[in-house]
Formats: sequence, C-alpha cells, structure tokens
Amino acid sequence: MIFRNHSLSAAKFLTVALIAGSALSGCARIRDAQGYVVDEELVSAISPGVDNRESVERTLGRPTFVSEWDDSTWYYVSRNVEQLAFLPSEPTSQQVLTVRFDAGGNVAAVDRQKGLEQVVQLDPASETTPVFGRDSSLFQDIFGNIGRVSSVPGGAGGAPQQ
Repeated sequence: MIFRNHSLSAAKFLTVALIAGSALSGCARIRDAQGYVVDEELVSAISPGVDNRESVERTLGRPTFVSEWDDSTWYYVSRNVEQLAFLPSEPTSQQVLTVRFDAGGNVAAVDRQKGLEQVVQLDPASETTPVFGRDSSLFQDIFGNIGRVSSVPGGAGGAPQQ
C-alpha cells in the first residue's frame, strides 16, 4: 500500500513537471537571421575598380534589391531579429552593404552601414483604407444600375427613339 501511494505521487510530480516544462519552453526567445548572410572574407574580396557586376554577383550572390531609380546601386541587407513566444519579432541589429557601379559596370564603391537607424516601424492610422468614389452599400451596388442601362446607344432605357 505504501509503495502504491509513492508511485502515484511520483507520477503526479512527473506529470506536473512535464506540463511546467512544456509551458516554460514556449517562453524561450527565438533568434533568427533574415536576408543576406554576411561573409567578411567575401565582402573584403570586392575591390573598387577591379570587380564588375558579374564578379560581384559570383562572389556575393544576387543582391537583396537593386536601386529603384537606376541599376547602378545594389543593396545586400542583413537583419537579426528576436521573438518572444507569440509576440511579433523585433530587429536587434541590421547591416546594409551597398555596392555602387560606374557607367562601365565596374565597382565604384563598397559601403557598409550598421545599426537600426534605418528600420522604420509602420503603424497604420486606422483599420480602413480611404478610397475615392461614392460611398454606396452592397444593395446599391447590385441594384443601382436598374433602369440606367440601355441596349440602345444614346438611350436611357425605355422604348427606342426614332
């Protein structure tokens, strides 16, 4: 009898320990790297005046994005983020590698910017998107054209005019 109570309490303790361990493991911080993974040796191998677009793409890979206004600037963006349980992830560090090319396609400059100063948090002002036009209900949209559409060119419905 004493042995049975002891094993029952051990089973309860083990069950509570497993539940508590599972619950606490969900509170662990998740760290993740997003974007380009910077390799210092490869980045230092890029030399202005020596390398061109093809050699940069072979060495560093395709850029994260190319400049919107011209294709003479390539950006390699690397970001580290942390997330706690189900909360949204937050950036902890960011690095932007900028490779600029001259008119001949040769590397003109390689710049590196570190820091979170360029990270922008966008918070929408409301949950609706303003649109231009009339404000109508679904009923008006469905039945609003009855009597307005004519099969006769230039007519507004009714009998054809002669």
